[in-house]
Amino acid sequence: MNTLELEHLKFPIGPFSPLKTITSEDLENYISTLERFPSNLKTLVSELTTEQLNYNYRPNGWNIKQVVHHCADSHTNCLIRFKLTLTEENVTIKPYMEDRWANLIDGTDDTIIYSLKIIEGTHYRLTKLLRSLNEEQRALTYIHPEYNKQVRLDEAIANYAWHCNHHYAHIVQALNRNTNF
Repeated sequence: MNTLELEHLKFPIGPFSPLKTITSEDLENYISTLERFPSNLKTLVSELTTEQLNYNYRPNGWNIKQVVHHCADSHTNCLIRFKLTLTEENVTIKPYMEDRWANLIDGTDDTIIYSLKIIEGTHYRLTKLLRSLNEEQRALTYIHPEYNKQVRLDEAIANYAWHCNHHYAHIVQALNRNTNF
């Protein structure tokens, strides 16, 4: 497999590329993506067998169950990052080692229902919070030390909407690579 094919497997919808200007319509689309993600994900994965949950989306990539557990971890961190930014000043968020978390026992568990429940509850609270933000709040920033960058909340909303679509595409990709899905 060549480098271009591997890159497409890693980023099936392309890498995240923030808009220079995010409109109210863009924000509503991003929040709607976040709102729909739990039910879309549940529909896609809830009837999968243990064998299917172990399909990898690319060589040396995570399997489906690790992707589901990762989304629960990542989006819980998202909610916390937003709440810290809205309630504290000069927030530097805490990054985490996603690849290491994905290999802990809860990240490799065949039972995904609890991660789906975490995603459902987290997204309910997250979208409720995001819809309440005014323009000034959406312009607040946190510092992401891993990238040494200030991230605006509206950009983070866009990034997490992309993240939902990105990992949903990984799961579809894993199913397509391994079955006649």
